[in-house]
Amino acid sequence: MTVAQTFLGLLESQPRHGYDLKRAYDERFGHGRPLHYGQVYATLSRLLKQGLVEVDGVEPGDGPERKRYAITDAGVTDVRRWLSHPEKPDLYLQSTLYTKVILALLTGRSATEILDSQRAEHLRLMRELTQRKTRGDLADQLVCDHGLFHLEADLRWLELTAARLDDLARTVAR
Repeated sequence: MTVAQTFLGLLESQPRHGYDLKRAYDERFGHGRPLHYGQVYATLSRLLKQGLVEVDGVEPGDGPERKRYAITDAGVTDVRRWLSHPEKPDLYLQSTLYTKVILALLTGRSATEILDSQRAEHLRLMRELTQRKTRGDLADQLVCDHGLFHLEADLRWLELTAARLDDLARTVAR
């Protein structure tokens, strides 16, 4: 997800200050990874230069003046175009976990320990997401489901790899 496109989408509903954009982003999309203020204002600066947003007003504040940003017609067109194009699905063909398993086999280390450790970490995160899902609103439930489904697919791969580890070790040794 691009921060710039998300800001444009948030600005479509109403003009906002950078602080308000950050708060809205963090509440709806941050999920434990809040934006840094530097990223907020750097993104807004780029959007201004590209003509996708404009300064809608300036108000005095305790520190620097507070600028309120509004989306331009070009920004609305940009969001419409972005929303209409499907995202490329991630294939994960070059995952770090796969690399670790192969390198463990190549170097005589225990690939089973790597798989077991990763399985435990996936299960821990699944429990965390499941708890969060029970406390969240519908939007939070959907984002948790998305994460859970991906973790379930990873667990299936971990189990399949563990079941085929002897064959994989022979293949890698050749």
